[in-house]
Amino acid sequence: MGKRTGCARAASMAWLVLGLALVLAACSGAPPEQRLRGTLSQLHAAIETKDAGALEEVLADDFIGPGSLDRDGARRMAQLMFLRYGAVGANIGPVSIDMRSGHATARFNVAVTGGSSQLLPEAARLYDVETGWREVDGQWQMTSAQWEARL
Repeated sequence: MGKRTGCARAASMAWLVLGLALVLAACSGAPPEQRLRGTLSQLHAAIETKDAGALEEVLADDFIGPGSLDRDGARRMAQLMFLRYGAVGANIGPVSIDMRSGHATARFNVAVTGGSSQLLPEAARLYDVETGWREVDGQWQMTSAQWEARL
């Protein structure tokens, strides 16, 4: 039964990724805010599928995070989290986006969970997040991220 569940989960994830790719392709002629929301969905999928490479693709070369965290450091931090936990989740609350010409700021809350793929997560934390974005050739890249843990 465990093997069958694993196969079903992999098939479901493959359909999710395929569906996301189709949505993103359809968004290419969409307004900037809609394309940014598609990129946020892409980032969310990268976290849920534990794909540090896909996460890194969303980050701008000059990305900066808390404590001078750079693009490579963010990828390594994600890889460490992905190795530590068998299952990683990110439940994102409503996203507020402030658009400017070629730039945007997205604010949201996120509940991050990690566990051994059992029913309940072993670790969970709620964060307030603010991200900065820049549009380059119709593609949104995250230039900055700040987060603060909620108590």
